[in-house]
Amino acid sequence: MNTREINFAYKVRHALNENLDNLPPSTTDKLANARKLALSRKKKSSPLRAIVPQAILSGQAGTGFLGSRLSWLARMGVALPLVVLVVGLTGMYQYEQKRRIADTAEIDAEVLSDELPLSAYLDHGFNAFLAKRGD
Repeated sequence: MNTREINFAYKVRHALNENLDNLPPSTTDKLANARKLALSRKKKSSPLRAIVPQAILSGQAGTGFLGSRLSWLARMGVALPLVVLVVGLTGMYQYEQKRRIADTAEIDAEVLSDELPLSAYLDHGFNAFLAKRGD
């Protein structure tokens, strides 16, 4: 069983236990028959796999030190990459902003000090850029 199946089994057990007194007798009989059928179809497996479903059905799954540590590690396994992604994207954004500001400052300094080559003024794209920035 994978983690998703174990969590699903735990949720089903919890929901059934909450409403156990409200179930009609026909439903409890159907559930008992379905359980017997499932147990008869269950494959013989390793001892470890046989223990895991019993721990879930008895409500002991994830209550020990190892279970709580694994859930903490699983949460960190999701949260840590998200934090790294946000920090990385923020860093890239800041770097690009600083580079754009530096490029714009360099062009402004060259325009104001008349250090641009004449070919820059002949370039229609550069003239359009200057006109757009002047607005």
